[in-house]
Amino acid sequence: MAVLLSAIEAMCWGFYAHKQINRLAVFTLPPEMMIFYKRHLDFITHNAVNPDKRRSVLKEEACRHYIDLDIYADSIKLPKYWKEAVARFGEDSLMKHGIVPWHIQRIKHELTEAFRQKSADRILRLSADIGHYIADANVPLHTTKNYNGQLTGQHGIHGLWESRLPELFFQEYDFFVGKAEYIKDTQQSAWDAVLAANKAKDSVLVFEKELTANFPEDRKYSYEERGDITVRVYSREFCHMYHQMLNAQVERRMRAAVHMVGSFWYTCWVDAGQPDLSALCQFEFSEEEKKELEEEKKNTTHRDNCEVH
Repeated sequence: MAVLLSAIEAMCWGFYAHKQINRLAVFTLPPEMMIFYKRHLDFITHNAVNPDKRRSVLKEEACRHYIDLDIYADSIKLPKYWKEAVARFGEDSLMKHGIVPWHIQRIKHELTEAFRQKSADRILRLSADIGHYIADANVPLHTTKNYNGQLTGQHGIHGLWESRLPELFFQEYDFFVGKAEYIKDTQQSAWDAVLAANKAKDSVLVFEKELTANFPEDRKYSYEERGDITVRVYSREFCHMYHQMLNAQVERRMRAAVHMVGSFWYTCWVDAGQPDLSALCQFEFSEEEKKELEEEKKNTTHRDNCEVH
Protein backbone atom coordinates (compact mmCIF):
# COMPACT_ATOMS: atom_id res chain seq x y z
CA MET A 1 0.00 0.00 0.00
CA ALA A 2 1.32 3.45 -0.86
CA VAL A 3 2.44 5.66 1.99
CA LEU A 4 1.56 9.36 2.01
CA LEU A 5 4.46 11.66 2.87
CA SER A 6 4.61 15.38 3.55
CA ALA A 7 6.33 17.76 1.16
CA ILE A 8 9.98 17.02 0.52
CA GLU A 9 12.01 18.93 3.10
CA ALA A 10 15.59 17.98 2.29
CA MET A 11 18.32 19.84 4.12
CA CYS A 12 21.09 19.40 1.57
CA TRP A 13 21.51 19.39 -2.19
CA GLY A 14 19.24 16.61 -3.38
CA PHE A 15 21.01 13.29 -3.84
CA TYR A 16 20.44 13.75 -7.56
CA ALA A 17 22.11 17.19 -7.63
CA HIS A 18 25.09 16.06 -5.55
CA LYS A 19 25.72 13.17 -7.89
CA GLN A 20 25.45 15.35 -11.00
CA ILE A 21 27.85 17.95 -9.60
CA ASN A 22 30.53 15.33 -8.96
CA ARG A 23 29.94 13.65 -12.32
CA LEU A 24 30.16 16.89 -14.27
CA ALA A 25 33.28 18.01 -12.39
CA VAL A 26 35.17 15.03 -13.83
CA PHE A 27 34.85 16.53 -17.32
CA THR A 28 36.60 19.75 -16.24
CA LEU A 29 39.83 17.85 -15.57
CA PRO A 30 42.92 17.70 -17.80
CA PRO A 31 43.55 14.43 -19.72
CA GLU A 32 46.24 13.34 -17.24
CA MET A 33 43.60 13.21 -14.49
CA MET A 34 40.52 12.35 -16.50
CA ILE A 35 42.01 9.01 -17.56
CA PHE A 36 41.71 7.88 -13.93
CA TYR A 37 38.58 9.74 -12.85
CA LYS A 38 36.54 8.78 -15.89
CA ARG A 39 37.37 5.12 -15.32
CA HIS A 40 35.78 5.46 -11.88
CA LEU A 41 33.02 7.86 -12.91
CA ASP A 42 30.28 5.70 -11.38
CA PHE A 43 32.04 5.63 -8.01
CA ILE A 44 32.68 9.40 -7.97
CA THR A 45 29.05 10.00 -8.95
CA HIS A 46 27.20 7.65 -6.65
CA ASN A 47 29.43 8.18 -3.62
CA ALA A 48 28.86 11.93 -3.74
CA VAL A 49 26.18 11.37 -1.10
CA ASN A 50 28.35 9.48 1.39
CA PRO A 51 28.73 12.42 3.79
CA ASP A 52 24.96 12.67 4.10
CA LYS A 53 24.70 8.96 4.79
CA ARG A 54 27.26 9.33 7.61
CA ARG A 55 25.05 11.80 9.47
CA SER A 56 23.07 9.02 11.07
CA VAL A 57 26.18 7.38 12.56
CA LEU A 58 28.57 10.28 13.22
CA LYS A 59 27.32 13.06 15.49
CA GLU A 60 30.13 15.36 14.31
CA GLU A 61 29.16 15.01 10.63
CA ALA A 62 26.23 17.44 10.36
CA CYS A 63 28.24 20.57 11.19
CA ARG A 64 30.57 19.89 8.26
CA HIS A 65 27.84 20.77 5.74
CA TYR A 66 26.97 24.37 6.65
CA ILE A 67 27.91 27.56 8.49
CA ASP A 68 25.43 29.95 10.12
CA LEU A 69 27.07 33.20 9.11
CA ASP A 70 24.29 35.34 10.58
CA ILE A 71 25.17 34.41 14.16
CA TYR A 72 28.49 36.21 13.82
CA ALA A 73 28.64 40.00 14.15
CA ASP A 74 30.80 40.39 11.05
CA SER A 75 31.01 37.23 8.98
CA ILE A 76 33.32 38.85 6.44
CA LYS A 77 35.98 39.19 9.16
CA LEU A 78 35.68 35.64 10.48
CA PRO A 79 39.10 34.01 10.92
CA LYS A 80 40.00 32.29 7.69
CA TYR A 81 42.05 29.56 9.34
CA TRP A 82 40.76 26.96 11.78
CA LYS A 83 43.30 27.47 14.59
CA GLU A 84 42.61 31.21 14.63
CA ALA A 85 38.87 30.60 14.68
CA VAL A 86 39.16 28.14 17.58
CA ALA A 87 41.27 30.59 19.55
CA ARG A 88 38.65 33.30 19.07
CA PHE A 89 35.36 31.40 19.41
CA GLY A 90 36.16 27.99 20.86
CA GLU A 91 35.72 24.68 19.05
CA ASP A 92 32.35 23.83 20.62
CA SER A 93 30.82 27.10 19.44
CA LEU A 94 32.19 26.67 15.93
CA MET A 95 30.88 23.13 15.68
CA LYS A 96 27.47 24.28 16.88
CA HIS A 97 27.15 26.82 14.08
CA GLY A 98 28.81 24.90 11.25
CA ILE A 99 32.34 24.53 9.89
CA VAL A 100 31.99 23.83 6.16
CA PRO A 101 34.69 26.24 4.83
CA TRP A 102 37.26 24.97 7.33
CA HIS A 103 36.32 21.33 6.75
CA ILE A 104 36.79 21.72 3.00
CA GLN A 105 40.37 22.80 3.67
CA ARG A 106 40.94 19.80 5.93
CA ILE A 107 39.79 17.38 3.22
CA LYS A 108 41.88 19.30 0.69
CA HIS A 109 45.04 18.46 2.67
CA GLU A 110 43.98 14.81 3.00
CA LEU A 111 43.30 14.50 -0.72
CA THR A 112 46.64 16.09 -1.59
CA GLU A 113 48.37 13.53 0.61
CA ALA A 114 46.39 10.71 -1.01
CA PHE A 115 47.66 11.85 -4.41
CA ARG A 116 51.19 12.07 -3.04
CA GLN A 117 50.96 8.50 -1.78
CA LYS A 118 49.26 7.37 -5.01
CA SER A 119 46.51 5.72 -3.00
CA ALA A 120 43.76 5.13 -5.56
CA ASP A 121 41.18 4.12 -2.96
CA ARG A 122 41.68 7.25 -0.84
CA ILE A 123 41.88 9.53 -3.87
CA LEU A 124 38.45 8.36 -5.01
CA ARG A 125 36.80 8.42 -1.59
CA LEU A 126 38.18 11.82 -0.64
CA SER A 127 37.37 13.24 -4.09
CA ALA A 128 33.77 12.15 -3.68
CA ASP A 129 33.63 13.62 -0.17
CA ILE A 130 35.16 16.99 -0.93
CA GLY A 131 32.82 17.31 -3.90
CA HIS A 132 29.91 16.99 -1.50
CA TYR A 133 31.17 19.61 0.96
CA ILE A 134 32.05 22.06 -1.81
CA ALA A 135 28.58 21.67 -3.30
CA ASP A 136 27.03 22.37 0.10
CA ALA A 137 29.18 25.47 0.54
CA ASN A 138 27.64 26.90 -2.62
CA VAL A 139 24.06 26.67 -1.28
CA PRO A 140 22.52 29.91 0.09
CA LEU A 141 20.49 28.16 2.81
CA HIS A 142 23.62 26.40 4.08
CA THR A 143 24.88 29.79 5.26
CA THR A 144 22.08 30.85 7.61
CA LYS A 145 20.45 29.71 10.85
CA ASN A 146 17.11 30.10 8.99
CA TYR A 147 18.18 27.12 6.89
CA ASN A 148 14.69 25.76 6.25
CA GLY A 149 12.64 28.93 6.53
CA GLN A 150 11.60 27.83 10.01
CA LEU A 151 12.13 31.35 11.38
CA THR A 152 10.01 33.03 8.69
CA GLY A 153 7.12 30.62 8.30
CA GLN A 154 8.59 29.01 5.15
CA HIS A 155 9.23 25.49 6.40
CA GLY A 156 10.26 23.24 3.52
CA ILE A 157 11.98 25.88 1.38
CA HIS A 158 15.32 24.10 1.71
CA GLY A 159 14.12 21.03 -0.13
CA LEU A 160 12.29 23.21 -2.65
CA TRP A 161 15.41 25.15 -3.65
CA GLU A 162 18.03 22.40 -3.42
CA SER A 163 16.15 19.28 -4.41
CA ARG A 164 12.88 19.97 -6.21
CA LEU A 165 14.12 22.71 -8.56
CA PRO A 166 17.28 20.89 -9.74
CA GLU A 167 15.31 17.71 -10.33
CA LEU A 168 12.75 19.53 -12.47
CA PHE A 169 15.01 21.89 -14.41
CA PHE A 170 18.44 20.24 -14.52
CA GLN A 171 18.12 19.38 -18.23
CA GLU A 172 17.74 23.08 -19.04
CA TYR A 173 21.00 24.12 -17.36
CA ASP A 174 24.23 24.90 -19.19
CA PHE A 175 27.15 23.09 -17.58
CA PHE A 176 29.92 24.13 -19.95
CA VAL A 177 31.88 25.70 -17.11
CA GLY A 178 35.35 25.54 -18.62
CA LYS A 179 38.47 23.73 -17.48
CA ALA A 180 39.48 23.19 -13.87
CA GLU A 181 41.91 25.85 -12.68
CA TYR A 182 44.67 25.88 -10.09
CA ILE A 183 43.58 27.61 -6.87
CA LYS A 184 46.37 29.50 -5.14
CA ASP A 185 44.51 29.90 -1.85
CA THR A 186 42.05 27.04 -1.34
CA GLN A 187 40.97 28.23 2.11
CA GLN A 188 40.03 31.62 0.69
CA SER A 189 38.23 29.90 -2.17
CA ALA A 190 36.07 28.01 0.33
CA TRP A 191 35.21 31.27 2.08
CA ASP A 192 34.48 33.01 -1.21
CA ALA A 193 31.98 30.26 -2.00
CA VAL A 194 30.02 30.55 1.25
CA LEU A 195 30.03 34.35 1.12
CA ALA A 196 28.79 34.34 -2.48
CA ALA A 197 26.08 31.84 -1.56
CA ASN A 198 25.08 33.92 1.44
CA LYS A 199 24.50 36.96 -0.77
CA ALA A 200 21.78 34.98 -2.58
CA LYS A 201 20.03 33.96 0.65
CA ASP A 202 17.59 36.88 0.81
CA SER A 203 16.34 36.28 -2.73
CA VAL A 204 15.67 32.62 -1.93
CA LEU A 205 13.45 33.58 1.01
CA VAL A 206 11.84 36.78 -0.25
CA PHE A 207 10.76 35.43 -3.65
CA GLU A 208 9.20 32.32 -2.14
CA LYS A 209 7.24 34.40 0.36
CA GLU A 210 6.03 36.78 -2.36
CA LEU A 211 4.97 33.92 -4.62
CA THR A 212 3.19 32.07 -1.82
CA ALA A 213 1.24 35.20 -0.90
CA ASN A 214 -0.11 35.45 -4.45
CA PHE A 215 -0.46 31.76 -5.29
CA PRO A 216 -3.61 29.69 -4.73
CA GLU A 217 -2.99 27.49 -1.68
CA ASP A 218 -4.69 24.48 -3.26
CA ARG A 219 -2.25 24.60 -6.22
CA LYS A 220 0.99 25.08 -4.31
CA TYR A 221 1.40 21.33 -3.72
CA SER A 222 0.71 18.22 -5.75
CA TYR A 223 1.28 14.47 -5.40
CA GLU A 224 3.74 12.29 -7.27
CA GLU A 225 4.57 8.59 -7.26
CA ARG A 226 8.08 7.71 -6.14
CA GLY A 227 8.32 3.97 -6.55
CA ASP A 228 5.55 2.58 -4.36
CA ILE A 229 5.28 5.79 -2.34
CA THR A 230 2.99 8.75 -2.93
CA VAL A 231 4.75 11.99 -2.03
CA ARG A 232 3.35 15.45 -1.50
CA VAL A 233 5.65 17.88 -3.34
CA TYR A 234 5.68 21.48 -4.46
CA SER A 235 3.63 21.58 -7.64
CA ARG A 236 5.33 21.97 -11.01
CA GLU A 237 3.40 25.18 -11.60
CA PHE A 238 4.62 26.72 -8.33
CA CYS A 239 8.18 25.53 -8.98
CA HIS A 240 8.17 26.95 -12.50
CA MET A 241 7.13 30.38 -11.29
CA TYR A 242 9.59 30.35 -8.40
CA HIS A 243 12.37 29.20 -10.72
CA GLN A 244 11.62 32.11 -13.06
CA MET A 245 11.69 34.59 -10.17
CA LEU A 246 15.11 33.30 -9.10
CA ASN A 247 16.39 34.03 -12.63
CA ALA A 248 18.80 31.07 -13.03
CA GLN A 249 20.10 31.33 -9.47
CA VAL A 250 20.07 27.56 -8.90
CA GLU A 251 21.89 27.00 -12.17
CA ARG A 252 24.54 29.59 -11.25
CA ARG A 253 25.18 27.96 -7.87
CA MET A 254 25.41 24.49 -9.43
CA ARG A 255 27.78 25.75 -12.13
CA ALA A 256 29.97 27.36 -9.47
CA ALA A 257 30.01 24.10 -7.53
CA VAL A 258 30.93 21.99 -10.57
CA HIS A 259 33.87 24.21 -11.50
CA MET A 260 35.04 24.53 -7.90
CA VAL A 261 34.99 20.77 -7.32
CA GLY A 262 37.04 20.11 -10.46
CA SER A 263 39.46 22.89 -9.55
CA PHE A 264 39.98 21.54 -6.02
CA TRP A 265 40.71 18.05 -7.37
CA TYR A 266 43.14 19.55 -9.88
CA THR A 267 44.83 21.72 -7.24
CA CYS A 268 45.34 18.75 -4.92
CA TRP A 269 46.91 16.79 -7.77
CA VAL A 270 49.26 19.67 -8.70
CA ASP A 271 50.23 20.26 -5.06
CA ALA A 272 51.07 16.56 -4.77
CA GLY A 273 53.54 16.87 -7.66
CA GLN A 274 51.23 15.78 -10.50
CA PRO A 275 51.67 12.02 -9.98
CA ASP A 276 51.08 9.73 -12.96
CA LEU A 277 47.49 8.58 -12.49
CA SER A 278 47.58 6.25 -15.48
CA ALA A 279 49.53 3.90 -13.25
CA LEU A 280 46.49 3.71 -10.97
CA CYS A 281 43.99 2.84 -13.67
CA GLN A 282 44.25 -0.86 -12.90
CA PHE A 283 42.87 -0.28 -9.43
CA GLU A 284 39.73 -2.28 -8.71
CA PHE A 285 37.40 -2.15 -5.73
CA SER A 286 36.57 -5.35 -3.90
CA GLU A 287 33.75 -7.53 -5.20
CA GLU A 288 31.64 -6.52 -2.21
CA GLU A 289 32.17 -2.82 -2.94
CA LYS A 290 31.37 -3.37 -6.63
CA LYS A 291 28.16 -5.08 -5.62
CA GLU A 292 27.23 -2.20 -3.32
CA LEU A 293 27.84 0.28 -6.12
CA GLU A 294 25.67 -1.69 -8.51
CA GLU A 295 22.88 -1.79 -5.93
CA GLU A 296 23.23 1.95 -5.41
CA LYS A 297 22.96 2.58 -9.16
CA LYS A 298 19.98 0.27 -9.42
CA ASN A 299 18.13 1.94 -6.56
CA THR A 300 18.95 5.52 -7.48
CA THR A 301 15.94 7.83 -7.49
CA HIS A 302 15.58 11.57 -7.80
CA ARG A 303 14.26 11.77 -4.26
CA ASP A 304 16.46 13.37 -1.65
CA ASN A 305 16.61 11.51 1.65
CA CYS A 306 18.39 14.06 3.87
CA GLU A 307 16.54 15.17 6.99
CA VAL A 308 18.93 17.22 9.06
CA HIS A 309 20.75 20.53 8.69
